[in-house]
Amino acid sequence: MDFKPIVNLHKEEIIKTLQEILRIPSVYDETTITKGMPFGKNINTALCYMLDMAKRDGFKVINDEGYAGEISYKTTDTTDAIGILCHLDVVPAGNHWHYPPYDAQIVDNKIFARGATDDKGPTIACYYALKFIKEANIKLKKEIKIILGTDEETNWRGINHYAKNYQMPLVGFAPDCSFPLVYGEKGRMSFDLSCGAFDDDVVSYIRGGERYNVVLDSVQAALKVDLTKEFEAYLAKNHLKGHVKDNIYYLEGLAAHAMEPEKGLNAGLYMCDFLKDYTTHPLINFFAKYFFNDPFFKKMQLDYNDYEMGPITVNVGIMNIEATNSRVTLDIRYPVRYDLKKFQTAFLACLKNNGIVITNQTLKEPHYVSPNDDLVKLLYQAYVKNTADHINKPFTVGGGTYASVLKKGVAYGMGFPNEVELAHQPDEYLEIDSLLKGILIYIDAILLLGEIDA
Repeated sequence: MDFKPIVNLHKEEIIKTLQEILRIPSVYDETTITKGMPFGKNINTALCYMLDMAKRDGFKVINDEGYAGEISYKTTDTTDAIGILCHLDVVPAGNHWHYPPYDAQIVDNKIFARGATDDKGPTIACYYALKFIKEANIKLKKEIKIILGTDEETNWRGINHYAKNYQMPLVGFAPDCSFPLVYGEKGRMSFDLSCGAFDDDVVSYIRGGERYNVVLDSVQAALKVDLTKEFEAYLAKNHLKGHVKDNIYYLEGLAAHAMEPEKGLNAGLYMCDFLKDYTTHPLINFFAKYFFNDPFFKKMQLDYNDYEMGPITVNVGIMNIEATNSRVTLDIRYPVRYDLKKFQTAFLACLKNNGIVITNQTLKEPHYVSPNDDLVKLLYQAYVKNTADHINKPFTVGGGTYASVLKKGVAYGMGFPNEVELAHQPDEYLEIDSLLKGILIYIDAILLLGEIDA
């Protein structure tokens, strides 16, 4: 069956649906948390939007107490299921947008909005793929479950809550990265670092950042001395934007995803580098010494570049340095063959020698599926059928997706090779043509994995 005419016929409906959910600013908001809304009002609104739409379209739906949702399509008496793991939460909009981040404006055949590619666009593409299969009355040997997470950009509490209460599929994919597909994801460590109370003679505070997994794109520092001329000279020398107002020093950087911190400009680290010549604050000098212009741990001699998964990377995402208490966060992505024991020994020693302590930490191990596995082969087949692209091959990434929740899962789309990727950055957008092509790929993927019941 040729689904392309069906997808084209429903083009305006698909676009309208995506715009509607993009206009919901579904950022984690602890101020609006209530029973049934564990991550805040707007995330719950996005979840209800999807489940209400699916219910109207005749799907069986589950709302897991606001933690997650499930949309299922089952046409046979089977216990086998394929999981499609999506998420509806987004990172904060950040700064420097040319288009309002929650207006979902269409410019040059692109939809601009926070979440356009990460992960609402791919979620809508998978939904319509399953909807068109259902409307064509195609029977599958396996149940298809679209599972909607709500806390992917923070702590994965939503998907973990679902996994405790419902049967998680063993096989499937997360449409939360790039085509052709990702069969391996780096491990992830996060650290909250502090030096305790420290009343500095120069710095009252430094504040910036909201998420571990976003390069800190703006920072402000309150100083007790006048360094205006020195600051302006530093900005000019490093080609940075910033200004001073009422003894507050503002510096602008550039956001990027933590899996590729080298693509951003970390405003917090630049501020530390500027202040290192004027302050004795241990945190400021520690970050200036070891992390400024080094997202690969080279200065600590803990760098490593894996032949398959690439280098270990580190991102500073949140920087709150105060007189009485401080917190600076690290988001570290490491390849499957990295010597973690060596890292922990050397890293802890370095922290101790510089008067830095860990106040919180997490660890998530790497995820890996053999590139020769049938899952990889079938999904790659669906991609090639719809793109005729035999050049680009399955690969590995530094990002972490819901694919690792599955015993055998991969990240599958929806970014296409050579497209600009602006997830977690200003002016995130999705090409409308890519949205429609993605639906066709997901249709074939679902048919191959679900197996048509003749």
